[in-house]
Amino acid sequence: MRLYKKVKLCYLEAAAIALAVCVFLFPSIQLFKHTGDNLFAVQLNGTPVGNLGSTEQLDALLTKARRQVVKEIGNDELVFIDANITTEGSEKLWAVVDDEQTVIDNMVEVMKNSTRKTLHRSYTVKVNETAVNLGSYDEVHELLEQALSPYDAQNQYQVQLELDKDREINVLEAVISPREDTLAADEEDFSRSAGITADLDAMFAAVEPVVERGFEDFAAGLTDIAYAEKIEVVEAYLLEEELNSVEEAVNLVTKEQETQIIYKVVSGDTLSQICLTNNIPMDELIAINDALEDENTMIRVDQELVITVPEPELSIMWEEEQVYTEDYEAEVQYIPNDEWYTTQRVTLQEPSAGRRKVAAVISYRNGQEVGREILKEQVYAEAVPKIIERGTKIPPTYIKPISGGRLSSGFGARSAPTKGASTNHKGIDWAVPIGTKVVASNAGTVVHAGWASGYGYAVYINHADGRQTRYGHLSKVLVKTGQTVSQGERIALSGNTGRSTGPHVHFEIRINGSAVNPLKYLN
Repeated sequence: MRLYKKVKLCYLEAAAIALAVCVFLFPSIQLFKHTGDNLFAVQLNGTPVGNLGSTEQLDALLTKARRQVVKEIGNDELVFIDANITTEGSEKLWAVVDDEQTVIDNMVEVMKNSTRKTLHRSYTVKVNETAVNLGSYDEVHELLEQALSPYDAQNQYQVQLELDKDREINVLEAVISPREDTLAADEEDFSRSAGITADLDAMFAAVEPVVERGFEDFAAGLTDIAYAEKIEVVEAYLLEEELNSVEEAVNLVTKEQETQIIYKVVSGDTLSQICLTNNIPMDELIAINDALEDENTMIRVDQELVITVPEPELSIMWEEEQVYTEDYEAEVQYIPNDEWYTTQRVTLQEPSAGRRKVAAVISYRNGQEVGREILKEQVYAEAVPKIIERGTKIPPTYIKPISGGRLSSGFGARSAPTKGASTNHKGIDWAVPIGTKVVASNAGTVVHAGWASGYGYAVYINHADGRQTRYGHLSKVLVKTGQTVSQGERIALSGNTGRSTGPHVHFEIRINGSAVNPLKYLN
């Protein structure tokens, strides 16, 4: 009995010692406590990543794992990673847990395999409504340089990106400036005139007359260059497939596209000349301008026409100083005549070209000249100007002489509608019932009222602008020769007299005795 007690005591002592050793040597072993779940199996996206004794630090471990993934992928990329973390708790008597770094490493491997999208740090370049995406700052710079280089043959200018101070968000704006070597030369010239030298220069300038520049001082070539449109550059994170190559970007912003602009008619313009100068087909010009019926439509000075011109999305504007010798025309001189209508003009003096040497600043846009300022000229032979006397009075308008009616025959060549009728129709016909009211198209004096060969009963009216209107095939004339009529006043009733194939009104407008198409003059 005494031996049994000694053996039992030794067993208990050994168990206690063993337990103490386990606690000292294996801190990761959790002693059983009746406190609920004391072991948590952690899964990330359905994959086990370790066992923890608590979930308190789980979010912190996940954050560390995310940072490690981003660091390994690179700072210039933004990644979207699935990170669905779950835990399953249990109460264990003996529980082995993993250290935190092991859990983090396991999370990193799972997240690398769960990467859904990688967004690259990139740059969006916006010109008007066109935007291109480039993968680096260097590619943005290359795009802008390639757009500039065709117009800067001497490589005098460079492209810089500056922060747009007018924007609340960080937006860069592309600007063109002289290269450093050019600036250095300017700074050297400035330093020579600084300090006491500057004071001396100012003193001499006050007493010495300003020396006029000679022609040899003007041949400076390119003097200024700039982008015609505002270019904005913003940083963005984009997918690989959303990025453009430099070649694609250059093509998008520099390829020519049809752009509509307003062209103001100047003296001497014709529709054919406008088409030739602006390289636009006549049918296209007529199609996009409601005011133009055909190629014979009259145009007036200062009239605005819509034309299409090829122009790239990104335009370059620059100025050049040039010295050249040319034949030149003097500006046309106009003498106003308040007694004439604006449709009347007479050339009093024919022009003759002159000869001169010129220093000028010429402005260009995409290779097309848009302005020229003469800075100095030496005339060898004076140009003789063209002198034109022209009217200032607004000419009267013409109205349709009937209400309604169907246009049954147009102006010009046609098949003879009846024997003896003309094949060159000098007016237009409207089919209307007999007895329809006919009014004066414009105010004037009746010079014929009665029967006229071919016309049947007819009325002729002379107008203040020198034109004449004729109304034919009438059933009844209501005015007399020499009578003054106002615009819209009733002068006759329609009929079917003379060489006629049916009830209608024949209407003419004559200028200097020659018939013209009335449809071009009716208001």
